[in-house]
Amino acid sequence: VRSWMGFGAVQFVAAWLVWTAGAEDGGWWVHGTGTPGSVRVDSLITARCIAFAFSRPVIIRGVTDNTRFRVLCSRSGLLQRYGSLTVRLSTANTHSYRKVDVAFQDYVDRLLRPQDAAALGSETLYFFGDNNLTEWQNLLDRYRAPPYFLPGRSAAYSFGIAGPGTGVPFHWHGPGFSEVIYGRKVLYFPDRWWHATLNLDTTVFISTFLG
Repeated sequence: VRSWMGFGAVQFVAAWLVWTAGAEDGGWWVHGTGTPGSVRVDSLITARCIAFAFSRPVIIRGVTDNTRFRVLCSRSGLLQRYGSLTVRLSTANTHSYRKVDVAFQDYVDRLLRPQDAAALGSETLYFFGDNNLTEWQNLLDRYRAPPYFLPGRSAAYSFGIAGPGTGVPFHWHGPGFSEVIYGRKVLYFPDRWWHATLNLDTTVFISTFLG
C-alpha cells in the first residue's frame, strides 16, 4: 500500500469512480440516485481518499466542467448526430470475443434496455471501446479530461453506452479511470489488477487508458 500511495494523487487514477446524476438524466434510463457504500469527495484528492479506494468506491466530482459534453451526450443529441451510423458492439464476457455491427439508432432503441439477471456475458452486447475515430472524434474532442496522469504515459479514450445491469466480468489491462457522463457505474482498474464493471443504470461513460 505504501508504494502505491507513494505516487500520491497521480497514481490515484488507478482506482477511480465518478458518478454523475440528478434531475438531468439526458433522456437516458436512470433509476437510482447514488452508489451504495461509496465515499463522495469534491475535486481534491487526499491520502484519506486513497485509503478509502481500497475498500469501497470513491466518487470524485467537480474536477472539470463537461457541461457542453454532457449536452452532446444526451439521448436526443447522440441520436441526432450518430443515429444512422454503424457501431461495433462487443460481448460482455471477459475477453469480448464476439463483435456485432448494428446501426446506433437500432442499438439505442432495441438493445439498450435493463439486462436479464440470468443472461450470460457472452449473450450481452454493448457499445464500448470500438469507436470509429473518423466518425466519433468530433465528439471526443469536446471532452475535458480530469488532470490526472502517470509519468511517461499517454491517454487513449474509449467512449461507451451500456444498459442497466450490464457489465464485464473479471479481466485486467493497464491503468486508467472512467468518467460517468450519465447514469452510474461501479468500476476499478489499477494497473494489471483483475477487476469487473457493473452499470447500475443506462450509463454513458468515457474511459481514459494510460498506456
